[in-house]
Amino acid sequence: MGQVEEVRKKNKLLAMIIRNEYDCSGVDFITPNEFSQQVAYMHHPAGKVIDAHVHNMVHRNVVLTQEVLFIKKGILRVDFYDEYEDYLESRDLHAGDIILLVSGGHGFQVLEEVEMIEVKQGPYAGEQDKKRFPGVDEGDVLYK
Repeated sequence: MGQVEEVRKKNKLLAMIIRNEYDCSGVDFITPNEFSQQVAYMHHPAGKVIDAHVHNMVHRNVVLTQEVLFIKKGILRVDFYDEYEDYLESRDLHAGDIILLVSGGHGFQVLEEVEMIEVKQGPYAGEQDKKRFPGVDEGDVLYK
């Protein structure tokens, strides 16, 4: 079975990384039910039928954007920060990896040409959606 890595500051979850090697049978909702962004891994045999369905109108109140990145190609370094913009650590993502950015801050450095897909809640609020701040200096990057 592959890995699901958690990035934390003390007991606060900042991110979940689902490595390309992750595997299970059936459906595994990796995120807790209370997250505003839900991520599930699904592995079904040929012939499995997933019932046709529509989603009901359910009012949700989303106050913090959570985003999911799917790395298709290349290597992306993710720098993690707490909610006070203090740098914590970095991790590399490779083709096939997925990350859910749950809380805190983050920055990125493309280490090898990257193709990725980002999914997050909308509607997009433009510059009101984020606060930019200076990132970690290259000489201070810490891998855990």
